[in-house]
Amino acid sequence: MLKLKKSLGQNLLIDNNIIKKIINLQNLSNQNVFEIGPGSGNLTNLICKEKPKSLFLVEKDKRFYENLKRNYSKIKNFKIINKDILDYNLNNYEDSEVIVLGNLPYNISTKILSNFVKINSWPPFYKSIIFMFQNEVADRILAKPNTSKFGRITILVNLKLDVVTHFKISKKCFFPTPKIDSKIIVFKPKKKVDFSINKIENLEKITHAFFSNRRKMINKTFKKLKINSDNILKNQNIDLTLRPENLSEILYYKITEYYEKRTK
Repeated sequence: MLKLKKSLGQNLLIDNNIIKKIINLQNLSNQNVFEIGPGSGNLTNLICKEKPKSLFLVEKDKRFYENLKRNYSKIKNFKIINKDILDYNLNNYEDSEVIVLGNLPYNISTKILSNFVKINSWPPFYKSIIFMFQNEVADRILAKPNTSKFGRITILVNLKLDVVTHFKISKKCFFPTPKIDSKIIVFKPKKKVDFSINKIENLEKITHAFFSNRRKMINKTFKKLKINSDNILKNQNIDLTLRPENLSEILYYKITEYYEKRTK
C-alpha cells in the first residue's frame, strides 16, 4: 500500500460493510457517477460492479491517480483527472443526472460542498450527492436554529440542497484511524430555489458578518451592514437582542435579498 499523506487528509475507508451500505444508498446501475478522491479505489471497485453508465474520477494524489488509471482505463466511459477538486470548474461538467460520491478530506470538506452549492446553473448537473464528513462538520451542516452548531455552512447548504438521509460511521472503519467518527450525508438539489439571491457571495458576506460575532447581539451587525433602521427589521419582526444562531436560515435569505436591493 502507498504511504498515505497526512497533508491531503487521506483516511481510507476499509470497512466493506460500510462501503456496501454507501453503494446501496442509490441505484448506480446505468447512472453517471462522479467520485471525488477515490484514493486506493475501495469505493470505486464496488461502483464499477454496479455497471454505471459513466464514471468520472477526480484524484489529487499523482500516485493514486496512476494506479486508478491503470486499473480502470478499460471500463467503458471511464475518465479520470489528476487534479485538486477545488481547482476543478464544476460549471464545465457536461453530463447530467449525475450521482456524486466522495470520502472528503476533512480539512476542505465544507469548501468542496460549498462549490457544489455555488454552481451557476440551477437545477445543477447532479441529482444526488453522497458525501462523508468529519462528524463535527456534519453536525454543523445538519444543525437547527437556536443551537450552538447552527451557522454559516448550515445556511448556505439549506438554500439549495435538501438532506435525504444521514448516518454515523465509526472511526474504526478507516485506515489510518482518525481521532473522531465520521458521518455520511445524502443531499438532493432543490428543483426550485425560493429566494432570489443574485450572488451567493452576498449570502456568504452576510452570514460571515453575523457569525464572526456569534456571541454578540445582532443589532451591532445590522449597524455594520447599514441596515439597522430599515423596514426589513419591522416587516420580519426581528428582535435585535438575539444572537446570530437564533435567526432562521429563511431570515438570512431575506436579509440577503434586501441587502442586494439596497446595494444595487
